[in-house]
Amino acid sequence: MDAQDLDWIKVGHVNDLPEGRVKTVTARTTSICLSHFEGQWAAMDNHCPHQRGPLGEGSIEKGSDGKCWIRCPWHGWDFDPLTGTPPGGHEDSGQKLYPLRIDGDEIYIGLDPEPPHERTVTDVMAETMVNWGVKRVFGMVGHSNLGLADAIRRQVDKGTLGYIGIRHEGAAAFAASAYGKLTGKPAACLTIAGPGATNLLTGLWDAKVDRSPVLALTGQVQTQVFGPGAFQDIDLKSAFEAVSKFSQPVLSTSNHAELMSLALKTALVERDVANLIFPDDVQTNPSSREAGKPEGRLGGTGITPSGEDLAKAVEMINAAKRPVIVLGYGAKDVRDKVVALAEKLGAPVLTTFKGKGLIPDTHPLAAGVLGRSGTPIASWFMNEADLIVSLGSSFANHTGIAPYKTIIQVDFERMQLGKFHPVTLPVWGEIGTFCEAIVDQVLKPADAPDQASELVERWTIWRAEKDLRLSEDGGRGVHSAAVFKALSDLCPPDAIIPVDVGNNTYSFGRYFEPCGQRILMSGYLGSIGFSLPAALGAWSATQDFEEFRGRKVISISGDGGFGQYAMEFTTAVKYGMDITHILLNNSELGKISKEQRSGEWPVWETNLTNPSFAAFARLCGGHGHRVTDPAELKDAIADAIAHDGPSLVEIITDADLV
Repeated sequence: MDAQDLDWIKVGHVNDLPEGRVKTVTARTTSICLSHFEGQWAAMDNHCPHQRGPLGEGSIEKGSDGKCWIRCPWHGWDFDPLTGTPPGGHEDSGQKLYPLRIDGDEIYIGLDPEPPHERTVTDVMAETMVNWGVKRVFGMVGHSNLGLADAIRRQVDKGTLGYIGIRHEGAAAFAASAYGKLTGKPAACLTIAGPGATNLLTGLWDAKVDRSPVLALTGQVQTQVFGPGAFQDIDLKSAFEAVSKFSQPVLSTSNHAELMSLALKTALVERDVANLIFPDDVQTNPSSREAGKPEGRLGGTGITPSGEDLAKAVEMINAAKRPVIVLGYGAKDVRDKVVALAEKLGAPVLTTFKGKGLIPDTHPLAAGVLGRSGTPIASWFMNEADLIVSLGSSFANHTGIAPYKTIIQVDFERMQLGKFHPVTLPVWGEIGTFCEAIVDQVLKPADAPDQASELVERWTIWRAEKDLRLSEDGGRGVHSAAVFKALSDLCPPDAIIPVDVGNNTYSFGRYFEPCGQRILMSGYLGSIGFSLPAALGAWSATQDFEEFRGRKVISISGDGGFGQYAMEFTTAVKYGMDITHILLNNSELGKISKEQRSGEWPVWETNLTNPSFAAFARLCGGHGHRVTDPAELKDAIADAIAHDGPSLVEIITDADLV
C-alpha cells in the first residue's frame, strides 16, 4: 500500500527514546516495538513469536557473535534492532516491520486503514445481555478477559451498558448483589481467571442466600492449557458450583446466544447467581449468530393460593382479636398490598430486620423491627398476639417469631413453608395475590381491642427511653442513639440506605426511624464490608432506572466494615457518585467484643488501629468531616448529604453505647 494511503499515527517524540534503546508504543491498538540504533529508527511487531513477550520491554545487547540484538525480556530470543530478523535457528522468519517517518521531531507509524470490526462470540453474548435487560457491569479488566471486555466496551460506547471499574473484585460482587436486591434485575460482574474469579465468591454467596439475581462473567486461561496447572488455571466450574444455580464454560462450539440467555433466565427466574466461564482464546472467535432475546422465554409470576387455603385463612383472621402481620423482605415488591390488608384489620405490622423500612415508622400501624435488631414495640405486640400472619419472612432466629403462636405463613416457595417448624396454616402462593384475594372478606371483630391506640402508647414509651439514652456518656465517644436520631431527622424520605454488619447495624435497627427509605443489607450471609460496595451498586441503579433516579444513597458502617473495601471510596470519586457514607468509628470490632463478653471469654484482638477516615476521604478527592461531639452531628450530616459527590462523616463513637 502506498504511504499516502496509510493512516499515519503519532507515537512519540525523538527525545523519548535515546540511542541504543527500545520501547513499547501503541499505534491505534497495535503494540509496536520502537527501536533507536546507530542513528536509525525502526518499528516492528512488539510480540515475540515464542510466548508473545514484549520486545519493547527488552534491551539491545551484544551477542556472542559480536552483533547487537534486541533481546526478548521473557525468554531471551534475539532480533535485529532495525530489520527484526533473528540470528537463525528460530521457528520464525522475523518480525513484521511497520513504515516509520519522522516529521520534525515527532515519530509517526504507518498503519493500514482500520478494517471493519469482525463480530465475535463475546459480541453476540454482550448483545444478548443487553437484550435481556442487563444495564450495568461491575468489574476489573485483565489479561484473561480482554476479548470479553472489548465486547462490553463496544456496548458501553453505544450507550446500552454502563460500566464501573472497581478496585477489588469482591466489591464488584457486592455491588451487583445490592443492585439486584434493589431493582430485581441482574447486574454483571467481570473478572479475570484464577484469583479475580475467586475474589467474587463472598459477594456471590451474599446474592445467593438473599435471592438476588447476579451474572458472574469470569475469564479463564486458554483451552489448550486447561488442566496441567497453567498460570492462574483453576477449576472454575467446580469453584462456582455451590454458589451458582447455573455455571457453564463458553466453548468454541457452544450456542453462545443460548448460553447467555439461559444464564440470565436462571438469574431472573431463580433469583440466583449465574456464572459463565470464558476461555481467553474463545472470546475473540468470529461469530455470525444472532443475539438471544427474552421474548417467549419468561412467564407470569402470580401464584394464586388454593381456594381451601384462602377460606381457612379468612376464617382464622376473622376469629382473631389481636392479629399482627410480620412483613418480611420477601414481600418487598407488594408492601402496599400488605399494608392495605393491615389497615383493613387494624393490625400492627412488625417487620423483619431485612424488611426494615418496607412500612414507614410514621405509619399508624407500624411497630418497627422484630428481633435482635428490633424495638420493644414489635416484641410486645408479638407476645400479645393471638394470630401471626407472616408474609415473606423466613423465620430466621434473628427475627424470633414465636413458633408456639397460631401462624398463617404465605410464601411462593413451598420449601419455605414451615421450613424450621410446623405452622398452623402454610399457604402456597404469591403474597400480593393472597392479600388481594382476602382483603374484602376479612374484618375486624367488633369486640377487638384498638391496637392502633396501643401502638401510640408503645411508641411514646420507646421514644422516651431513646431520649434517656441520649444522656448517657462514657467519655469515649458519641452514643449511637444520637447518631441515628440525627440521621432520622435529616435523611431524605426516598433515600437508599445500604448498611453493614456489627454494632452499628444493631443500633440502626433499633434507633433509626424510616419514613419511606429503602434499606439494603447482607441479610443471611451477614458479611462485613457490604455497605460501601453496595452503595456503588445502589447509585448505579439510580442512573439506570427511572424509578430510582435522583434518590440519595447513604451507606452506614463501622470502622471494621469500612476498612474491608475502603479504596472503593476512590471508585465513587472516579465516577462522581452522589454517595454519603456514615462511619461509626470506635476503633474496635465492637460486636465481637460484645460476643466475647456474652460468652464469658476474655476480650481479645478486637481493637483496631485506624487512620483519620475523614482525612482519607479528602485525600481521595471527596468530602470528609470528623465528629467527636454530639452537638456537631446534625450540621456534619446535613453538609455531607448536601454535598454533590462522595462524602464521608466519621463519627467517633463509644463501643459500649449501642
